Amino acid sequence: MLTTIYALLFYGATIVLVAGISLRVWQYSKTPAPLKIPTTPAPVTLGGVVVRMAREVVLFESLFKANKWIWLFGWVFHAALLLVVMRHLRYFTEPVWSWVALMQPLGLYAGFAMVAGLLGLWARRIIVPRIRYISAPSDHLMLALIVAIGLSGLAMKYVARTDIVALKAFFLGLIYFDWQPIPADPLLLVHLTLVAVLMIIFPVSKLLHAPGLFFSPSRNQVDNARERRHVAPSWSALQTNTSAKR
Repeated sequence: MLTTIYALLFYGATIVLVAGISLRVWQYSKTPAPLKIPTTPAPVTLGGVVVRMAREVVLFESLFKANKWIWLFGWVFHAALLLVVMRHLRYFTEPVWSWVALMQPLGLYAGFAMVAGLLGLWARRIIVPRIRYISAPSDHLMLALIVAIGLSGLAMKYVARTDIVALKAFFLGLIYFDWQPIPADPLLLVHLTLVAVLMIIFPVSKLLHAPGLFFSPSRNQVDNARERRHVAPSWSALQTNTSAKR
């Protein structure tokens, strides 16, 4: 029964995650940008925009210019999270890819860096008055959820180990629709439940800044307002229909 519950939970969470993000990305792509508003100094060519977006995604360039402390905690968290996710690929691949096997120790240490970065970001929401003022309860709950995922994952490594062979068999069974028993360790079940909750709420949370960054007009627009007139088709059609009704 436990295997059935968690199998259905992760199937459902995966469907919600993929469908929710796909819907949001589609909505972002259909939202018009009526004005040419790139943050200056901005690139004047499409290639320059690609480079600028790459710097934003990899280095968090604008955050670095705005606040060095927030950049430090934010970049450490996101970089460590990427390594942790890549380390977990060993549970979904057989045989394990060579580069995934090589990075296992690095991914383990990244777990500590991820929690440290999160705690720094959480402390900012409590200590800095203007950030505390605009922080909603959902912001704290989201940080608490991800911190709990990180701590429970580390605890399974250093406090109460689980049967990782059986765990891998469970997830491979989900992929190939050949369900295998899930280990009944309480700490593991807590960790997996928290991960499933995060997957479900991700499409309706502020964590959507991940795909949303690519649709930010202040970042993805070419600074060529003098050379070419910017017209958003859907916005232009809306303005035309409004004028016709008047």
